[in-house]
Amino acid sequence: MARSGCLLGVIAFASLTVWSERLPAEDLRVLPAETTKDQSPAGMTARHLTPLLHAALDKRLAEYEKLKTAEDLAAWQKQRREFFLTQIGPLPERTPLNAKIVASVPKDGYTLERVIFESQPKHYLTGVMYVPKGEAPVANAAKRLPGVIVPCGHSANGKAAEPYQRACILLAKNGIAVFCYDPIGQGERSQILDPAGKPIHGSTTEHTLVGVGSILVGRNTATYRIWDGMRAIDYLVSRPDIDPARIGCCGNSGGGTLTSYLMALDDRIVCAAPNCYLTTFRRLIDTLGPQDAEQNIFGQVAGGLDHADYILLRAPKPTLMGVATQDFFDIGGSWETFRQAKRFYGRMGYPERVDLCETDAKHGFSVDLRVGTVRWMRRWLLEKDDAVTESDFLVAKDAELQCSPEGQVMRIAGARSVLELNADLAASLAEKRKPLWQAAASDPAAKAAVLEQVRKLAGVRPLGQLPRGTSEAVGKIEREGYHIEKIVLRPEANLELPALWFLPAKPSEEVTLYLHGGGKQLDAGPGGPIEKLVQKGHRVLAVDLRGMGETARPASKGDDHVGPEWRDFFLAYLLGKSLVGLETEDILNSARFAGTGDNPDRPRAVHLIAIGKASVPALHAAVLEPALFRSVDIRDVPDPWTAVAGDPKAKGQLVHAVHGALTVYDLPELRTLLPK
Repeated sequence: MARSGCLLGVIAFASLTVWSERLPAEDLRVLPAETTKDQSPAGMTARHLTPLLHAALDKRLAEYEKLKTAEDLAAWQKQRREFFLTQIGPLPERTPLNAKIVASVPKDGYTLERVIFESQPKHYLTGVMYVPKGEAPVANAAKRLPGVIVPCGHSANGKAAEPYQRACILLAKNGIAVFCYDPIGQGERSQILDPAGKPIHGSTTEHTLVGVGSILVGRNTATYRIWDGMRAIDYLVSRPDIDPARIGCCGNSGGGTLTSYLMALDDRIVCAAPNCYLTTFRRLIDTLGPQDAEQNIFGQVAGGLDHADYILLRAPKPTLMGVATQDFFDIGGSWETFRQAKRFYGRMGYPERVDLCETDAKHGFSVDLRVGTVRWMRRWLLEKDDAVTESDFLVAKDAELQCSPEGQVMRIAGARSVLELNADLAASLAEKRKPLWQAAASDPAAKAAVLEQVRKLAGVRPLGQLPRGTSEAVGKIEREGYHIEKIVLRPEANLELPALWFLPAKPSEEVTLYLHGGGKQLDAGPGGPIEKLVQKGHRVLAVDLRGMGETARPASKGDDHVGPEWRDFFLAYLLGKSLVGLETEDILNSARFAGTGDNPDRPRAVHLIAIGKASVPALHAAVLEPALFRSVDIRDVPDPWTAVAGDPKAKGQLVHAVHGALTVYDLPELRTLLPK
């Protein structure tokens, strides 16, 4: 009998296969599958956000052009510095560095010292000091050395990368002490290791993974990177051989980013030279797009903080822009930033203190930029304006620069990663939230206040403030007992949401909005979950929210952990928006359409079903506009944000992150506000 039953099963399956092969294939796609970059559905979110970014940058430029007096310039600097500091969140507490010189090795023309200290308690930083030969700690302040910190770019081996070694050695051979250190995620400071103690991710991926938790607690990967740089200066000025009044900073690529941040925020930096980074946000957005997490500060474009402002905030202190003609950071944008800086310095009366060094080369800390940087540092830190050059010299092997016992700081007993620091902060915020949510559970006014904070953090406008938009029917599919209309919802400019409108021949009063994070087509086939609702008389609107289904970005190499939508996330982030908030507004617009689709004069509350990637915005929509929904069914909700903040294995969580959310709410708390 068992064999007979098995055979019958095979025959039935074979018959079903033959039958299904005879059915005409249904095309559930709604939008045209354009292949050009400018028209691809996958680029829709970027096309929607880019004009908003342009408008904010145009506004900033118009405000810049109004700067005329010394008072104008001072007010500009004060406002933007305060804004910058607010956006990166509170900096950590200054704690003892517990610095140790692991080894001191004489070299040709300089001494190399391997150093390790604690940027935060048990959060280790590894770096190398290059001390000019013959110089030793001295009591006479007049004989102390100028000191320069060098934050590295995105080199896998951090401080050991040859271009950074060459820049440091050239500085040391020309009378300037240097401290070059590993950023998190590079060299000896990988924050996420496999069981064998090896780094799992490349630097840009790790920076963005670390950024997820940082964003949730109201910080940024840049917060930790900036603090490392400030602590590196703390280390320099603590040394008896360094003159605290003559501190410089230079870096390339990602190190150019950090140099830009540090020179804008730390007044101790007298002389600065960011290389191969500064352009303008307009050119960056229109060419490369946003970069990894630490290179995007929350709301900075909306708040009027462009690349030029990193220089303007420190004016009139000496600043050299190192740029490369063939860089992927647009050279036209670099010259625009330089022009803005030159005019600003000129109005202050110090035009000679800002300059630009351009080399006809590709991206990188090439010899021309290294030499230009050293000459600039000598001019302003040593008062020697001469034409030094770079001769050939030996550089160290990676192992010769190792500062930690096993080559990775996270192998040190008790070492704490940024993930753990974020986890601690997330746990602390959870305790602080308890009184807020206890009050919200029993006091309607307290609940309303919490919801208003949720709305503000997620960036969701009230339903009445959302534009009505338009809709267009673009096709029709007939099925037994019902038909499907292909609909394009256009809630705002440059935004098209593809939808399938399932309409039974004999509809009831029930309407369902069906949202699947993997795409509306997944449950739309014959015999599927949507059809079962339609057979009960439900009208069902299945919609692809922006970035999902037809409008999803294809995954590229390295996207498996951060998610393919990371560029769209950071475009919204620069505007002070979250993808969760934008998707929530998509849901509200879709629910309004579904409830009034056949009769605008008699709107209905709709049943809401959301699955997977659509669950987080659906949760926000349901608690913020409960009158829109008759029932709510949310499935496959991600882990609580408090757990995600410190989880090194969390995948695809960037898309769900809301900046500073954990200062007010977590997903389980939000769920308690769902209508019964």
